[in-house]
Amino acid sequence: MHTWTAGSLSLYTLASLSRGRSPRRAARTPLVRLTVPSGMTTSMGVDAVGVPEALARRVMGRLPRMGCVFADGGRWWWIVPSGSDVALEWPAPAHYAAGALVPDARREPRLVHQPAGKAPYTPPIPLYVTLCRLTDTLPPWSRSAPAED
Repeated sequence: MHTWTAGSLSLYTLASLSRGRSPRRAARTPLVRLTVPSGMTTSMGVDAVGVPEALARRVMGRLPRMGCVFADGGRWWWIVPSGSDVALEWPAPAHYAAGALVPDARREPRLVHQPAGKAPYTPPIPLYVTLCRLTDTLPPWSRSAPAED
């Protein structure tokens, strides 16, 4: 049995533990793992951010760089590096899928965008800011601090 000490817990470990404690879905939905095309490098791990298709189409033209994007019918998924949810609350209706495990859709996810090069990732901060703008969500760092007396 491993004994955890303060020195052995990294930010990544803590984030993984907090994800493991997330509330269970009421109904068990089968999950499908998005698979990046062969030949692409996934050294930073793979997570995904999904939004409804109508919103996804608006996002497409606003990002300076896009990685792999998958569509599964009603939702489109951007591949981001693992841990792109650390210290971020993705705005509704975005869904963050650790490990790129997405709810099983009626259709097999298909690749709708593949970047040139070997990196499958969409930079998460531009994606996050774009989603905040399109959903009229103020990022936490832009919110006013409470007034002091």
